[in-house]
Amino acid sequence: MNLTAKETELLKDLKTQEQLCIEKYEKASQCAHKEELKGLFSSIANVERDHLKTINQIMGGSLPSTSSSASSSSGSDSTTYTALDYSDEQQKKDDAFLCQDMLTAEKHASSLYNTSVFEFSDSQARQVLNHIQTEEQQHGEKIYSYMSANAMYS
Repeated sequence: MNLTAKETELLKDLKTQEQLCIEKYEKASQCAHKEELKGLFSSIANVERDHLKTINQIMGGSLPSTSSSASSSSGSDSTTYTALDYSDEQQKKDDAFLCQDMLTAEKHASSLYNTSVFEFSDSQARQVLNHIQTEEQQHGEKIYSYMSANAMYS
């Protein structure tokens, strides 16, 4: 697969975004107060690693299948969260901040993938990027669901 200069630049942006998301999710997992949230952030970080691997493959000229292990680990299921006991109000504020920060990162990542889907000339590449974008949206949905269950989203 031959990439145009524009496609190469878009992939560089996506690679940087994925690297940033991985680092942010790892740090958020370490900082989160509730184990359920730590687990959510760690799980999403693993999917972001799959995304980075896919971007690197595309940059190397190969197109991975959209039926990768990433789709099963991303969880297209609708996760339901129950309200947790946040007896310490500062811990709740801290976790809400982490969630909001990661939700914002997901919105940005999804936007970058959206632009890339429209800019790539290869239809298979667009399908792969669209698949990743869908997973990014699912990450946002999971974070929103956690926030909503814990009265963190206004």
